[in-house]
Amino acid sequence: MAQDEAARAVEGAEQVDTDRILTVPNVLSGLRLVGVPIFLWLILRGDDGWALFVLAVSGITDYLDGKIARRFHLVSRVGQLLDPMADRLYIASTLIGLAWRSIIPWWLVGLLLLREVVMAVLLILLKRVGQVGLPVHFVGKAATFNLLYAFPVILLGQQPNTVGTVALPIGWAFAWWGVGLYWLSAILYAGQALPLLRRGQSSPALDGTSG
Repeated sequence: MAQDEAARAVEGAEQVDTDRILTVPNVLSGLRLVGVPIFLWLILRGDDGWALFVLAVSGITDYLDGKIARRFHLVSRVGQLLDPMADRLYIASTLIGLAWRSIIPWWLVGLLLLREVVMAVLLILLKRVGQVGLPVHFVGKAATFNLLYAFPVILLGQQPNTVGTVALPIGWAFAWWGVGLYWLSAILYAGQALPLLRRGQSSPALDGTSG
């Protein structure tokens, strides 16, 4: 899904140019969030063309808000939260919509949600030993990239024409690569976390045995 939870805390530590909330990039991110329920409603109704249009507009605003934020030094903590949140919500909406229409199996949705639960537990354990997050891993980014494209392309593949025929296998290829990389990134993050958890649990300052 959209940015990995384990990486998000580290990404939040990047240079913040402004603490302002009302900026052009943040407004664009807010508009992306407003589009999520509209997008889900269109998928559930079967209005795939309009759903893909909303998704395309979301992708354009996603590109613009990042470009504007970096170009005009408008990177903010609010933006760092809104942007990955919008990515995740669009992926979740697409998953729910496609599963509801039996285009993808519910067990695939469960597999992705289970990975989220595993990462959430891992983050909670890390916070207990004073570790805020983990370094960003390129495998997690690659997984997010694949999943961001997989399900919209599968949705495009439902069109009863040549475009749909070509898009469907491409979408599923993105999906399987994305799922595989998503779980691989979880394993890699767990490998990074275990030494930190062992070190934290053995530290007197952290386990409360001194001080």
